[in-house]
Amino acid sequence: MQKHVVHSISAFLGCISAYTCQDPLVKDTVADMIKALEGILQCNSDTVLIIAAKVALKLVRDLPSSLLQSHVLHLIQPFSSLLSSHQVKVASRCANGLNHILSYLSLKEDGVIWEILKETNAVIHIINNIQIFSKGMESIKHFQRMASLLRRVLWRWPPSRYHVWNDAELLRVLEAIRVNPDSSVKVAVLQLYSALALCGNGAERLLENGENLLKMVVQCMDSTQPPSVRIEAFKLAQLLAMSEQRCSKMMRLCCEPIVKAIICGLKGCGLSGRQFAKDRISLLVEAGHLALITRWAGEHHIYFWKLGIAGVLSTLLLRKSHKAQQPPHSLSMEELTFIADEGSAFIWEIIVGLVTHCGEDFNPEMNGNDVFISILICCACMTFVESVDPIFEEAANNISSCLASRALLMMIYSPCKYIASQAQSKLSKALKAEGKRYLKSFTDYLCYVSSRDEYGRPDERTFFSIVGLTCYSGLPQYQKYVLQSEGIKMLLAFIKQCLKNDSHLGRLSFASNLQNIFSRWTCCQTCAEDWDGGGILMLFGLWGLAELIHHSGRMRNHPDLFRGQMEYTEVQFINKLQEICSDTSIPGLRWYAAYLLSYFGVYGFPSRLGKRIGNALGEKENTDMQLILKNGESVSIHGVVLMVQCPSLLQTVELPLHKESSDGSSVRQYTESAKKFKKEVHLSSHLRHQPLVKLLEFVYLGYLQAGEDLVKSLKSFAKHCKLQPLLQMLHRNRPKWGMPFPGLDLALALDFDGHTFSDVALEAEATEVMQWTCKFCSVLVPHMHVHKVILWSSCDHFRAMFRSGMQESRSPFIKVPVSWEALVKLVDWLYSDKLPTLVTGCLWDNMDERKKLKELQPYLELCWLADYWLLDDIQEHCSRVINSCLDSSGNLSLEVLQIAARLSLWKLAETAVNRLGPSYSRLRLTGEIEKLDKDLADMVRVASVRHSQDSTKCKLEE
Repeated sequence: MQKHVVHSISAFLGCISAYTCQDPLVKDTVADMIKALEGILQCNSDTVLIIAAKVALKLVRDLPSSLLQSHVLHLIQPFSSLLSSHQVKVASRCANGLNHILSYLSLKEDGVIWEILKETNAVIHIINNIQIFSKGMESIKHFQRMASLLRRVLWRWPPSRYHVWNDAELLRVLEAIRVNPDSSVKVAVLQLYSALALCGNGAERLLENGENLLKMVVQCMDSTQPPSVRIEAFKLAQLLAMSEQRCSKMMRLCCEPIVKAIICGLKGCGLSGRQFAKDRISLLVEAGHLALITRWAGEHHIYFWKLGIAGVLSTLLLRKSHKAQQPPHSLSMEELTFIADEGSAFIWEIIVGLVTHCGEDFNPEMNGNDVFISILICCACMTFVESVDPIFEEAANNISSCLASRALLMMIYSPCKYIASQAQSKLSKALKAEGKRYLKSFTDYLCYVSSRDEYGRPDERTFFSIVGLTCYSGLPQYQKYVLQSEGIKMLLAFIKQCLKNDSHLGRLSFASNLQNIFSRWTCCQTCAEDWDGGGILMLFGLWGLAELIHHSGRMRNHPDLFRGQMEYTEVQFINKLQEICSDTSIPGLRWYAAYLLSYFGVYGFPSRLGKRIGNALGEKENTDMQLILKNGESVSIHGVVLMVQCPSLLQTVELPLHKESSDGSSVRQYTESAKKFKKEVHLSSHLRHQPLVKLLEFVYLGYLQAGEDLVKSLKSFAKHCKLQPLLQMLHRNRPKWGMPFPGLDLALALDFDGHTFSDVALEAEATEVMQWTCKFCSVLVPHMHVHKVILWSSCDHFRAMFRSGMQESRSPFIKVPVSWEALVKLVDWLYSDKLPTLVTGCLWDNMDERKKLKELQPYLELCWLADYWLLDDIQEHCSRVINSCLDSSGNLSLEVLQIAARLSLWKLAETAVNRLGPSYSRLRLTGEIEKLDKDLADMVRVASVRHSQDSTKCKLEE
């Protein structure tokens, strides 16, 4: 009977055409056929299953998705279950059918579908089928179907990725399969690798065998390969290079071949006229997106210039010029036009990376790049001018104009003297007599934006105007005019408006095609924030202001600079810049705030840690060293701070090379005994007291304040002490794009021999409360040697303890009422103002509850300790970490709730209660709520009622 039904369905499907699909009889029959096949696919007869799987595949493949959409969910469970069938034909056809269904089902159904896939162990069965192919037992078509289905599952459901990239046997199998010469197999393998690399942890795992993998990727990029293979290879390379760290690793292993492949892709090498334009364009786009690795500094820039990137980009940008000669390898004018219109964003972005990471002495003439660089500069200048005139209001809203103007800005301020001078000269010529009128259009619009009560969302015109004004600030011919037009005051008002409205806007907001096309599908990516981050308007405002102040002379010649400001005095503005340096995570903003501060007599890099350690500056308590000048004057200091921040000053102590510090100076580790430790250091006769005091101010605070009369002697002193970041600020050198911000970090002091240099030890000692709470604490209770000045400066609890004499009179150890794991994290924070990050993403999601609680335990302890010792910063950080890990259904929130209540952390307990509220009924039915005492259980019940009421209210409002 089942065979008869299947044959009848097959015959019926054979009679249906595109016309008859609209017949009501056919529409009504679809649901019946699917229900029948759903039942038949669950039978035990191999013969029936082979036929039924074939017919079910035909049904989902041939009928329009509009007919199947509302019924096809019934086939997912049987298709998924039969992936484990020992009949290869059944498993293969079901994989194909399931892939077809998933291709058009709405994302709204993702939750339901994923539960079915998990319940039937679909991913595991697909992996097993791929391994069968690797043993040479099945056809290429079988592998392609399984690989295609697995790829789709990995793309749509991130939780599936961990079990795939964590399968060592599967990765070994894929390594064996990827040498198959069949291009369709290569495409399938590359697509599968790309799906795995969507997970940051998966990408890291693939790069563990990086050299062999990258050789394969480069081979697949080669111009001798079919376009489909090359395109997929470029996509995989983009995913592997999504972070600067992974990109650097790739460049170390395979730099020149990757760059060569990118250049060939951009040129269109290996593409014949017989191939479709679509393939040619896709190849160019993917190669262009991979070329965006120019945004990071590295050796690859050398190869880009050497292999002719400037000529390739010039060809793409000259699509509309009748004078442009097309090289033999170039594309048709129609294709060039398409690429330039659709892909101009990444072309300008590649140029930005190239010109910002040039060396100061980069000579374009060496590789014949000077002509092409001149063309690129001309294109940027003409696009900029055309965007301003004749219709500023409309043209300035063009995305391409915004990105071209940003590229021009980077050219004007490029570290390469040749590029900068050429850009300044050519823009000045392009502006001609209309330059002042264009400038007025920028300043008028920015004044309007700055004066509005309701700021609104910054638009492309605001971006274009602030970039345009910053460009003008770099042109010697226009700097005086900008100053006369009160450009400084206008920029101050603009910066004030940005700060007031906390406008978080990045360059990607203006160019969606610059966004990595895979970013919406990725997970577990721990990429550091871009140098300009989401503060690009503020960054250009600070940049332009710094340039104008630089060219306007000393600040004291402008006593009226802040006159007429509604909210800022000079002191308030300096404080705001210091806040940006200390509290903002965007490196570019921090650098330019510090750069601006140098024009107000503040040199260096303010930070929260420096503010804490600076409390010890000038206090003689706990000092262990004296710096003695030739005239007999002396300064008491803390040796450990000087050893980390300025070891060159301690010339009388032999310090063998150990490691590099953040400022490039050698951090050394003492190997002599405590008896040889120099308590007094006699300094050179050339050194005076005031510069020494100022330098120590930098050592402790991370910055110093000095007038112009002291700067000259401080430059010499900083150079002698090898303090390069300070020297850069004293010389007021413009920050180099992409430089990391050199924040204060004393953690290197922990590498020193503790018994020689520490003056106190911390010992973990769990109290009675903690002994109940800390289920996973270490059995051993070791101690850690630390430095009294760090404790004294960072925590009032320690300061009071030392001043009361408790430490000296009772014990060489300070007992801290936490476990060893929490103590280590506390010390890390004391020395660096940072806490070790918690494992996140799929690694966290696939931990068992016990392991998760063990990871959270130190943060819970520190949250309690911070509440007890009034360490607000560390309590806020720990609470944020814990809150991010709470779930609404697992035992973790129940455990955290109990611990938080035990430690009287009621804010944290309230958060856990609110997370558990929606699951109260389930927890009560399963008996899990009984783990809580009555009061906590009542809190969860009340939260459940509140959640229900809020949900009902939202539905009524809708």
